[in-house]
Amino acid sequence: MIYVTGDTHGELADFQQKEFKKLKKGDYLLVCGDFGFFWNGDKSEQKALKWLSRQKYTILFVEGTHDNLDIIESVTPQDWNGGQARQLGDNLFQLCRGHIFRLEGNYIFAMGGGESPDMDQREAQGAWWERELPNAQEMEQARERLAQYRNVVDYIVTHDCPATLQKNFSKDEMSLHANPLNLFFDEISRECRFKQWYFGCYHADKRIPPYHTAVFRQLIALR
Repeated sequence: MIYVTGDTHGELADFQQKEFKKLKKGDYLLVCGDFGFFWNGDKSEQKALKWLSRQKYTILFVEGTHDNLDIIESVTPQDWNGGQARQLGDNLFQLCRGHIFRLEGNYIFAMGGGESPDMDQREAQGAWWERELPNAQEMEQARERLAQYRNVVDYIVTHDCPATLQKNFSKDEMSLHANPLNLFFDEISRECRFKQWYFGCYHADKRIPPYHTAVFRQLIALR
């Protein structure tokens, strides 16, 4: 089985919930950004990663805005299930931006990245990366890969969401801000066919019919 959940922010308790105990050997868990277990490399982080490595299922994540890109990108990507991924542990992979993966007969388009709302503060702390937003080349390469599949996939997994969905999470339209990634995702929503799109940046569990789902605490089985 393939499951999807939202931002985990390095919180091991998220993986220790009763609901997660049903994951078994051979299952996949997709995390929609802000995985958070690669941040400062301290002892507690290493301990948590060891615990995760003992789980029988495979953890796959797209990066969000609270993932240390220097640590993650120090690992060379490799071919994995039709796309490119970084293996960061025995059962732990980061899905590279704009790649399409085949899992249990499903084609999954994955694209991490986002924009920190507190980037000024985090830059001063040395905890912000300009490349947290995909660049134009990465988005163009994603278009090309989708075109190879005739713009048809089964699922889309991202951290951020299309600009047209932002109004579902804010009552103040004047505060809405669409970055280039949001606008690119609008394009993907228009041009591609897919069963469901999952994203985690809003820390909400909310279905937006017919094709989009914000996920945070829920564990959703892909069927």
